[in-house]
Amino acid sequence: MENIYRSHYCGDLRVEDVGKKVRVAGWINSIRNLGSLVFITLRDESGIVQIISEDAESFKDITRESTATITGEVRKRTDVNPNMPTGEIEIVLESIEILGKCLNVLPFEVNRSKEASEETRLKYRYLDLRNKEVHDNIKLRVEVIDFIRQLMKEMHFTELQTPIITASSPEGARDFVIPSRNYKGKFYALPQAPQIYKQLLMVSGFDRYFQIAPCFRDEDCRADRTLEFYQLDLEMSFATEEDVYLVGEKVFYETFKKFGNKEVSKPPFRRIPYKEAMAKYGSDKPDLRNPLIIEEVSTIFKDSAFNGFKGKTVLSIKVDTCDKPNSWYKKLEEFMKEKGAQGLAYLKCEDNELKSTITKFLNEEEITNLKDTLNIQNGNVIFMIAGGKDTFKLAGILRNKLGIELDLIDNTKFEFCIINDFPMYEYNEEDKKWDFGHNPFSMPKGGLKALNNENIEDIVAYQYDFVCNGNEMASGAVRNHDIEIMKEAFRIAGYDEEVIKNKFRSLYTAFQFGAPPHAGMAPGIDRIIMLLKDEENLREVQLFPPNVSGMDLLMGSPNTLDEKQLRELHIKVRD
Repeated sequence: MENIYRSHYCGDLRVEDVGKKVRVAGWINSIRNLGSLVFITLRDESGIVQIISEDAESFKDITRESTATITGEVRKRTDVNPNMPTGEIEIVLESIEILGKCLNVLPFEVNRSKEASEETRLKYRYLDLRNKEVHDNIKLRVEVIDFIRQLMKEMHFTELQTPIITASSPEGARDFVIPSRNYKGKFYALPQAPQIYKQLLMVSGFDRYFQIAPCFRDEDCRADRTLEFYQLDLEMSFATEEDVYLVGEKVFYETFKKFGNKEVSKPPFRRIPYKEAMAKYGSDKPDLRNPLIIEEVSTIFKDSAFNGFKGKTVLSIKVDTCDKPNSWYKKLEEFMKEKGAQGLAYLKCEDNELKSTITKFLNEEEITNLKDTLNIQNGNVIFMIAGGKDTFKLAGILRNKLGIELDLIDNTKFEFCIINDFPMYEYNEEDKKWDFGHNPFSMPKGGLKALNNENIEDIVAYQYDFVCNGNEMASGAVRNHDIEIMKEAFRIAGYDEEVIKNKFRSLYTAFQFGAPPHAGMAPGIDRIIMLLKDEENLREVQLFPPNVSGMDLLMGSPNTLDEKQLRELHIKVRD
């Protein structure tokens, strides 16, 4: 049946179509009325084409961003536009029909929507998505997901779908809960991730599982985190962490090589234990494009007369050269103090001497040891901070800041690494107890023996993160499939066996029916697209995201329920 709106797509027309009578449909992109001639451009998803007419009267009531179907003959343009794929041709108008008129004043120029405030863009997201740049982000997302699906199936993974409505469980983040109408006082929850389901799938005999899974976490939004996101969820039976590494390396390398425009790290990706990452980079998601390294020099100053260093963790970062005014150093010091540092010292090497406001407090032996330890040369600048156990994280912030300020980061690369051997537990100062440091379902290295015989802070888990350019791209672990190990692991974190039975009943029961060793990971789809498109936040690559405050300005959520709905759900709203 003939399409009454179009015979061709706007962006597909070329010089080979000259002489053809065509019908195109789309949005009025621009109108230029010269009196005797009217030029308009029509836009659809494939591109833009120019239409020319001598009937200016026909266009007096036409508004930009209205939808129209246009019929006319294709002819060759005398003034070729090299910036348009259709720039060699134009359509001579025979008829135009407005299909949907744009009645209101546009809240922003569609082709410049990214210049508008985020609040306005999200309120009129359907207009924002007409912007080619924004539109192409979503189209790339579709292409990447299709490509990843193909890769996973080539590696013999079975695509399965786990439930969206599930039970609340203490997995680290805050749940979105759903009140039950039929079961008074009880609640469902949206999954933070399909963690328990995918482990149950391994117990069910599925050898390799994957899905493009929606995840929901009622947490504060930020640039790299929103209330709802998608991940490539995967799990493998009878697998080690190295088996998962191979899959992750293939997915990331092949995806970034195909869709990226930068050099990509070739597998195998560099493996960096957590302790080494914190010691060298001050972060468990280091940006390896930054050449700066943190070096600890605490022993040099353990008995120093300088109270700023004496008996403290003292960390240094050596920069080859730093030709900056004093005002720059002052701003850098203020920045670090805002982040929690007690101060920032810097020493310049000139004529083989270290010059600084602090050198008068240091003795000759300390200065010599510092020069030898760091191999300081003329022109080098040494930045130093000191403090307690949080000093490594502060040094990591300083390293990142210096890398940006001194233009040291190589933006032509996607630099991947794998951070592994995470601590199983971290001490919660507020509650004065040990908590799981990562995934509570991870297997401790050394199993039950490690849990019984090692200091808690020394227990290491089979946990790993894939990192790219300072972004956590995926998190995973070898899972704990042994009931006895699980009971002891949870006991250390303050949960007795009854808690496991109640909160994780399905796993607790299933693992008593022969559970295979299994391992997996979950690369973040949104973050992959964000890096491929050089965007600064996830909301630029999601279709209808909430704003940074977690509000959906387009749909008006969260919103209130009427009294009848509240009564059905057995809910009373408190003032």
